[in-house]
Amino acid sequence: MKVVVVGGAGFIGSHLAERLVVEGHSVDVVDSLSSGSLANLATARTMGGDLTIHTLDAATEGFETLLARRRPDVIYHLSVLSPPLPSAAGGPPGATDRGLAIASLQQTITVLEAARATGTTKVVMALSAVDLYGEVASKQLPVKESQPWSPISVAGVMWRAIADLLAIYREQHAVEFTALAVANVYGPRQRSAAGVVAAFVAAARERTAPVIYGDGRHTRDFIYVDDAVDALVRAATKGSGLVLNVGTGIATSILDLWTLLADANGEQSSEPKFSPQRPYDVARSALSPMRARIHLGWSPWTQLADGVASVLAES
Repeated sequence: MKVVVVGGAGFIGSHLAERLVVEGHSVDVVDSLSSGSLANLATARTMGGDLTIHTLDAATEGFETLLARRRPDVIYHLSVLSPPLPSAAGGPPGATDRGLAIASLQQTITVLEAARATGTTKVVMALSAVDLYGEVASKQLPVKESQPWSPISVAGVMWRAIADLLAIYREQHAVEFTALAVANVYGPRQRSAAGVVAAFVAAARERTAPVIYGDGRHTRDFIYVDDAVDALVRAATKGSGLVLNVGTGIATSILDLWTLLADANGEQSSEPKFSPQRPYDVARSALSPMRARIHLGWSPWTQLADGVASVLAES
């Protein structure tokens, strides 16, 4: 199978590229390297498979030219990022990088247009579930796909618009898709600014105080990157026209996550530093994986303690 991975030098994309190369697929990685890194592809480049790396922004005309030449069967669109947190964007609490949200929508349209123009069979995309679903009552957990999307942030509205674009291009232009509403993915290569597990690992290693926003009781569904990649691989040939949850169904509080990680680190760790709750942080999140089991034949297998231990071992 010929595959293009947009954002393939990023955290999830590089792990996906490795898996696809191992399985013998022809893989073209497209990445502008604005947030990804060639270092993330070091292992994939030593595997001896059919891997080509293109330093290219998928929002440019060169992307359609590449598709016309390579004629892929599947495009994985993984380069869309949620607008960064205020600390990353350098803005005040509650601020959002609107420019990044607009650029992400433009890039998605460009990718879908290129797929339409070149006859690409399918687009697979990962969406941020916590942004998409927004606030959910405790009794609704773990969230099923029937739960209405109720975003409370610009990022959530952006993801909902992207999901709508996928549906429109399928209906009007026969560009098939499978979208995965993914829980909080963690694992090796994740930047500390991009996920709480990575941030906590950095704090544990440096023996600095981790920052917890609010009282630490808010929960997230943490899924190991290998498990998420397995769902992406399966989505290449299954789940067409669907938005499917990819999570463990288990809600873990941020405080419990820190306790688990500090214990696994085996060294004396600093006490957390508590900062005010951020307005865009939902109180709770956990995703039911039942439909993914039905439509993808997928189930998560990595326990949080094992995944955290793996990240610590490679940090």
